[in-house]
Amino acid sequence: PLIVSSILAKNEAKINNVPNVADIKTLISLLENLGAKVNFQNNSALLNTNTLNQTIAKYDIVRKMRASILTLGPLLARFGHCEVSLPGGCAIGQRPIDLHLLALEKMGANIQIKQGYVVASGNLKGNEILFDKITVTGSENIIMAAALAKGKTKLLNVAKEPEVVQLCEVLKDAGLEIKGIGT
Repeated sequence: PLIVSSILAKNEAKINNVPNVADIKTLISLLENLGAKVNFQNNSALLNTNTLNQTIAKYDIVRKMRASILTLGPLLARFGHCEVSLPGGCAIGQRPIDLHLLALEKMGANIQIKQGYVVASGNLKGNEILFDKITVTGSENIIMAAALAKGKTKLLNVAKEPEVVQLCEVLKDAGLEIKGIGT
């Protein structure tokens, strides 16, 4: 989620110790398709999202990596609208995104599914959100959406996996007020 979280910023971000694997290349391709400038060398990614000029995460990229759905929250929070292709299949099996969508709607988003895309619009506002079940990508998506939402957001039953904790720590280091990380 750290690479995707760069969508929230309007400047450069550098992430070190990035593995040179297919999923990372897919995320970089997705960001570049959205207009970001990315320099990836020697396991470091320099991401400039000030140049983002697209809000449509297209199927031909999203289908390659289920976690591409993580662009939904940050794009909606930053631009007030976006279209993200529904994610493709997964070797782990069926993993719906309904909890992502319900949480975004509770934050004020208008969500529609049209021709295989999640079409989202609205100015996000903080709210209290209780996930019916623990969802790692759902937690990450809503944490990133809440980062730019107006007002305070309280998330309950949030995933506590290391990548969720790390995302919160990075966002906190960037200046966001986040309490209860990992609890």
